[in-house]
Amino acid sequence: MASRETWVKEREAEAAARGDENVSQMHYARRSTITEEMECVARREKVAPELVREEVARGRAIIPANIRHVSLEPMGIGVAFRCKINANIGNSATSSNIEEELGKLHVAVHYGADTAMDLSTGGDIPAIRQAIIDRSPVPIGTVPIYEAVTRVRRIEELSADLMLEVIEEQAAQGVDYMTIHAGVLREFLPLVRGRITGIVSRGGALLAQWMNYHHKENFLYDRFTDIAKIFRKYDVSFSLGDGLRPGSLADASDQAQFAELRVLGELAQKAWEYDVQVMIEGPGHIPMDQIELQVQKEREMCHEAPFYTLGPLVTDIAPGYDHITSAIGAAMIGWHGAAMLCYVTPKEHLGLPNAEDVRQGILAYKIAAHAADVARHRPGARDRDDALSYARFLFDWEKQFELSLDPAGARAMHDETLADPYYKEAKFCSMCGPKFCSMNATQLAESYAGQTQEERQQRFVQLLAKVEAAK
Repeated sequence: MASRETWVKEREAEAAARGDENVSQMHYARRSTITEEMECVARREKVAPELVREEVARGRAIIPANIRHVSLEPMGIGVAFRCKINANIGNSATSSNIEEELGKLHVAVHYGADTAMDLSTGGDIPAIRQAIIDRSPVPIGTVPIYEAVTRVRRIEELSADLMLEVIEEQAAQGVDYMTIHAGVLREFLPLVRGRITGIVSRGGALLAQWMNYHHKENFLYDRFTDIAKIFRKYDVSFSLGDGLRPGSLADASDQAQFAELRVLGELAQKAWEYDVQVMIEGPGHIPMDQIELQVQKEREMCHEAPFYTLGPLVTDIAPGYDHITSAIGAAMIGWHGAAMLCYVTPKEHLGLPNAEDVRQGILAYKIAAHAADVARHRPGARDRDDALSYARFLFDWEKQFELSLDPAGARAMHDETLADPYYKEAKFCSMCGPKFCSMNATQLAESYAGQTQEERQQRFVQLLAKVEAAK
């Protein structure tokens, strides 16, 4: 198969020949063309290429695939595909460096992140981003206002022209999607005054500061068309940011949040006029009983554009454990129809995550996304669960570890109390011991009734074959 770089060059030549600078996946999908990226997504999702094309053409799915990101392995985000997860990395103005961020990227991809966002706010941001893009097989997202802020002395000195300059530079580097907080309008700012946590989005808060100082409208909203024109030249996808998302349970589902969401829906339609791909960012902190409402509102107001949510966190009382509080909400919102889940690490609200925090966040969200796929009855989603469960029943410890999300972690926990080589023969673990293992007792009971070990092994082989077929 030709490289992605070759695919892109061919499409650029075709676009130039017809006098068209638009190379977006949506543009081709709407021209009834199935691109190589669409073919890749179809193979990964085990669906027909035509389904991928249709979902991209209607705006219900995106393939974040900047033409400058030649090391990319294309993937799709949409309700018709598997639930995806994103990992946030990036240095701060006070700590971290390029090598540490590349280490986090490696951990994120190794444990199953589908995309990663470089949220660097300090150091040589373009160099950090380029290093990440060059080494990343997954799509890379950014929040360009972060870099723009580093180029001025005061936030009040931000301008639309500076933002467009930063956006174009990042697009030319190969950024696949960008968070653009264009829905934070000046008229919505009074709506957050009664909140407990105000505006918790960094981009949203910076824009609020700028708007109140200048008494002007959000320049990202005013220049949205200009941004779309940049995006279509490189096939950058909009991730329309929820700058007024709730940062606490008390602020969930309020007037400010839904006012912005309605504007995001209008902006999605504007982007689609230019054949630019769009996903919609979502909350945040949401009680469990309001999670389904969030999906319903997004689907209604944003015309079924893919929903990309942070968590949501379902309680505010567990700093240090927010990878758990948010994974609960993430599994639920994924079940109801969110297309991608942005992970939360244990250090959320406390500090810059390190590589171990990234690992824990990824594992929590892989569990959440997989649980959502099982609940959605995705074809083949439960095959691995069934195979692992039968490996557990048969005391096939090696296969149980192999099928787990974190083989090394599972093995270490087991061996802590029943170490190698004894465990390879043991028909029990240290929880029950040899006399009280229910699965061992069940097998003995079934053996007395006539079931053979060969019959059990044959069934196990069948379950493993289904897992292999899904890879």
